[in-house]
Amino acid sequence: MEERTRAYLRGRFRDHYRRTEITPPPAANEREWGYIPWTEGPDTTMVRHRSLLELGNLSEFLVRKRPRHVYFSAGRFRDPGAGSMNEKDWQSADLVFDLDADHLPTVTLGEDSYAEMLSKCKDALFRLLDFLEDDFAFEDTEIVFSGGRGYHVHVRDENVLDLEREHRREIVDYVRGIGLEFEELIETETVAGLGRKTPTERRTLRVEGGWGRRIHRHFMEFVDELLAMEESAALERLQEFDGIGEGKAKATLNAARNNREGLEAGNVTVHTAVAQLAERFAETAVERDNAPIDEPVTTDTNRLIRLPGSLHGGSGLETVRLERDELEDFDPLVDAVPDTFRGQEIAVDVTDGGEVELGGDSFTISDGDQSLPEYVAVFLMTRGRAEKEKE
Repeated sequence: MEERTRAYLRGRFRDHYRRTEITPPPAANEREWGYIPWTEGPDTTMVRHRSLLELGNLSEFLVRKRPRHVYFSAGRFRDPGAGSMNEKDWQSADLVFDLDADHLPTVTLGEDSYAEMLSKCKDALFRLLDFLEDDFAFEDTEIVFSGGRGYHVHVRDENVLDLEREHRREIVDYVRGIGLEFEELIETETVAGLGRKTPTERRTLRVEGGWGRRIHRHFMEFVDELLAMEESAALERLQEFDGIGEGKAKATLNAARNNREGLEAGNVTVHTAVAQLAERFAETAVERDNAPIDEPVTTDTNRLIRLPGSLHGGSGLETVRLERDELEDFDPLVDAVPDTFRGQEIAVDVTDGGEVELGGDSFTISDGDQSLPEYVAVFLMTRGRAEKEKE
């Protein structure tokens, strides 16, 4: 990036911060702060180990420094401005989750457009929130569009703030489905058999919530598909599974036909063949329903995370706090475009053109000197795809 481009972006970031009110996180004075300036060269230099006291008034700091990126720590410290982590004296930390489209197994880099990547990331976010809200019943959560390629979720419930790394690792494993054991989801109950002297055991999949509910949903969808098929097609479909031959296929189909109500209630162990089939859907549930979070972010109790309301220096988009009921309709490529960069065009020299979807429009941009809407030009410049044209 050439100096005139950096100078332009510094100035326009400053203009944005002059007209934007930034709300700091809770306990802002107990957190470490860091930022990346618009420095020369390909490498970025993080300025960190700063306390809010050292930065001063946050809004004035942003206007004065107009940084490329701004961060605060998930951790809270007795002395956040100390130069080493030991000296900071850790007290507690938010539980932070990071979803990055670059790391999603459903995203094909080089093929999926930016809009497609963000759409898939939002789908993953809904799956994550399902875990946080339903399985863990967290209440004090904050959802943030990162301004780049994903989303952050900050959990600040009192009962998570003191968790050590190993306990956060257990939460990571749960939402990722790592180490999930089907047998651990089976509930065993001793019942008296009608006309029998010896009690029997009834084994039922827990379907009220958690991974049991997710496995059961996929299993029952498959059962209903089977029941809608002709018998020959259903038997053929069942035999596509490894280890299921003609005999097991017939037994499974008969059990599904004769006991669908029991299967719906979670009695998937009604027949050995059915139980073996249901267990296979644990892998399906993990593959489709897990939340593919960036694991080191959640386990790191000192992590620096992007400041909501700040600008992302790699896109020119705003880091946006979102209410839960806003998420469905939120379009990051429209709603995160800063008003500061709307309403005018500027001249740039595009070095890497192509398709750009932004601000509700789609642009096919060629290389060379041209005038573009400023928000598109800022997007290209921050991504290293254009330079500010010489005056």
